[in-house]
Amino acid sequence: MAGAVGLVVNPASGKDIRRLVASASVFDNGEKVSIARRAALGALAAGADRFVYLADSHGLAAAALAGLEDAAQVEALPSPGTGSAIDTVRAAEGLRALGAGCVITLGGDGTNRAFVRGWPDAPLVAVSTGTNNVFPQMIEGTVAGAAAALIACGVVRLGDASRQAKMVHVDIDGEPGDLALIDAVLLDEAFVGARAIWNPARVSTLVLARAEPAVVGMSAIGGMLDPVPGDADAGLVVEAGPGCRTVTAPIAPGLYAAVQVRSARRIGLGEVVEVHGPGVLALDGERERRLKPGQGARFTVRRDGPMVVDVPLVMNLAASLGFFQSTEIEAAHGH
Repeated sequence: MAGAVGLVVNPASGKDIRRLVASASVFDNGEKVSIARRAALGALAAGADRFVYLADSHGLAAAALAGLEDAAQVEALPSPGTGSAIDTVRAAEGLRALGAGCVITLGGDGTNRAFVRGWPDAPLVAVSTGTNNVFPQMIEGTVAGAAAALIACGVVRLGDASRQAKMVHVDIDGEPGDLALIDAVLLDEAFVGARAIWNPARVSTLVLARAEPAVVGMSAIGGMLDPVPGDADAGLVVEAGPGCRTVTAPIAPGLYAAVQVRSARRIGLGEVVEVHGPGVLALDGERERRLKPGQGARFTVRRDGPMVVDVPLVMNLAASLGFFQSTEIEAAHGH
């Protein structure tokens, strides 16, 4: 399966409660199909001859790849058909088993988190079509697809044009563990309720793999206090609540909020941060797990996540190799 380009399109991304409580944009499914189609065409132009896609609940990836069967082999992965994150996790496991050379995901932080749960160190080109988009990139699909194909086909080595991302690992007493690509947050709430975080008054403890002031979401809170970029071998812990300062940060698109902060400190990779319930754990901006009273959870930031492809670097390296050039004689013969 060397050279195969994977494609995962999340129909649910970009449609949560933050359209009601903030000013988040909506990526409708027609636009997602258009972006995925451009990515596939870009991949074909860069030499891809095989696509493997998640058969999502709305048929978006299938629609994007329709009619390309004469130019490339197109294969659908079996899907549980739950219409939930489980489908994305299973797709990641399937693509990993097939040995896909690179995967294009369309979604937000939550989509990519689900994918990485199934394939932690996957070679990823993550295209933003969600709400919280700290992890995926706002990049034109045409170029994203070309970069994925150049990696998948071995024109550019993955190790020369990618960096392994950090993740927050979550260990919970008596339950299976979990992970977050950007932020793990303990909320002072009794129920999971609406999944997206939009009320900062409920935030108790934040553990951030990346704390960046120029993004939107929980990462921005830490970023306004002590910026920790993706390439820093550290994380940040923020304890919220009445204290010595208040930070104003964009917690959702168009929504700045004041968050009271008791403390903020950097942590090294592998350092353990322990919290206890009751409360709700939100991972990458979405409420996921409930901690019972006294139940403990431990957060650890490690650099063992996906291999994030640097799309501009891939294209620069391919151009320097003359990949997109041909002589007049080759062009005349269709080579």
